[in-house]
Amino acid sequence: MISDKNTNTIYFSELLKTDNRFASTFEEINNILKRFGGKPKLLPKTNDIWARDYMPIQISSDKFVEYRYDPDYLQGANKGHRDLKTYPDIVCNSLKLNTTKSDLILDGGNLIKSSDCIILTDKIVKENRLTYSKNELIKKLHDTFLVDKVVLIPWDTNEKYGHSDGMMRFITNNTVLINGIYENDTVLTSRLKKYGLKCEYLRFKVRKRDKRNWAYINFLQTKDLILIPKLEIEEDELAFKQITDYYPDYGRNQRIESVDMTEVVKHGGALNCITWTIKT
Repeated sequence: MISDKNTNTIYFSELLKTDNRFASTFEEINNILKRFGGKPKLLPKTNDIWARDYMPIQISSDKFVEYRYDPDYLQGANKGHRDLKTYPDIVCNSLKLNTTKSDLILDGGNLIKSSDCIILTDKIVKENRLTYSKNELIKKLHDTFLVDKVVLIPWDTNEKYGHSDGMMRFITNNTVLINGIYENDTVLTSRLKKYGLKCEYLRFKVRKRDKRNWAYINFLQTKDLILIPKLEIEEDELAFKQITDYYPDYGRNQRIESVDMTEVVKHGGALNCITWTIKT
């Protein structure tokens, strides 16, 4: 499995650049990447900016798993829901990217990964219940993503998307950084520790907690840098310091930057959500 820290190429939906709501965010990110000697790539034929959700998951240098992107939150009766669905096969064909098709129903935002472990919320059990029992599903996940560990954590149903990338991220293969609101969730921690994972927490001791501070855990990580959301709130400085401490290799080499994500967060995602990162 290609972990985030081993990726070196960043893609964004072209809508992030062309939609006036997000154009200034894209420009800020673009300027930061230029300073690091990089340049973002754009995904054509997308219908929303959440590239992480619909793009394939890279297993090795030449293997990409394309799952069934058919989330329940785009199936409602509200006008426009289906219009927001991006079809990954169309995007991949435009990129001339060959993929391995899977019948798993999945959002990429509900899969965080190290080189030998994936973590998903157990919403995936509900999504695939008509095809696989829970035990069959876990075996299928092992076989599809070629990892030793598959960890299912409780779905926080206050977050309708059921994504794990707003809850935690890997620091190392054996350590995860968890959004501090889950620090007292004993079911969550017991499931992680069952697989030998150590838990660290992103904590905010502030006068009044901002409901958007979930976004900090949704940072962007490649081998070259970490980009952390900035929201112009009290938690900004606390998040930056803690993430710098938890990822010292990046901090020592001044490879951590903040990006104003105020506009993007309004729509329910942050930096990991709007990017597709791969190793080329």
